[in-house]
Amino acid sequence: MSTEAVPAEKPKRNYNALFGLTLLALLVLLWVILSLATSSFASANNISNLLRQGSMIAILAVGQTFVIITGGIDLSVGAVVGFATVIAAMLINAGLPVFLAILVTLLVGVAIGLFHGFGIVKMGLPPFIITLATLTSLRGIGLLMTNGNSISINNDAFQEFSRNSFLGVPNLFWMVILVGIPAYIFLHHSRWGRYLFSVGSNAEASRLSGVNVQRTIYMAYTLSGLCAAFVGVLLASRIGIGNPTQAEGWELQAIASSVIGGTSLFGAVGSVHGPLLGAFILATINNGANLLNVNAFWQRIITGALIIIIVYFDGLRRRGK
Repeated sequence: MSTEAVPAEKPKRNYNALFGLTLLALLVLLWVILSLATSSFASANNISNLLRQGSMIAILAVGQTFVIITGGIDLSVGAVVGFATVIAAMLINAGLPVFLAILVTLLVGVAIGLFHGFGIVKMGLPPFIITLATLTSLRGIGLLMTNGNSISINNDAFQEFSRNSFLGVPNLFWMVILVGIPAYIFLHHSRWGRYLFSVGSNAEASRLSGVNVQRTIYMAYTLSGLCAAFVGVLLASRIGIGNPTQAEGWELQAIASSVIGGTSLFGAVGSVHGPLLGAFILATINNGANLLNVNAFWQRIITGALIIIIVYFDGLRRRGK
């Protein structure tokens, strides 16, 4: 029974590896084209800005990928990011050590993820509905907590972290590596990762095979909430304020990065490296468009077109099985 519930690992890994190489080639091609098209793209300052721009969406996309692999969706991650900036700012300004403030903020993200799991597993709510409700509610709760104002963070060391570099690489990009390596091991080299794919492929067959489907769903949404809260901490460090309206629309960018990275919205197909590359492809397109003075509206059109094309070919691939 277990072979029926868990997708074959070798074909899946081959598909992810091939798609990952294709994405990497596309990213390199974009960098070459933009380097030739504009003299400022390849400058050290612009590359650093590009890495910073893509890093937070990349981490957000990793958390979103865990959820999408199970066949779900998390529309709340942008609101969780904004709410986390408020929590971090309030705790730091209250005199709590930065480490503890970050820890509490991350635990808030975990609690939100557990709430989503409870709504889906115990209340029977569709993921779209429960996470959409959280998106709206968290914005409102954050605005009530701040009276509609921004909270300035009075800690220079906390703010300097996101602006500094290590070995010439922005600290924010190092955070992508910090998240990406354990996420890769978890998803591709652990039984919990296989459970995510199994549930996304066939939840009932997974249950009959002994997989705890409910716990797996809790795990996926908890990881998504944790990644979103971590991004909130990084964003608070970068902008130096807590504001619940920050990161508006980031949930769509995270989903787009995940889908462009090869994650199937039908579930059971995805990787960690794909969404990371997808996030930096989007960041490169936006960065290049700005340097070329392309209307910002075209950036959204290009992103939407990429999603349509990739989902279309994913549907063709599924029907061809």
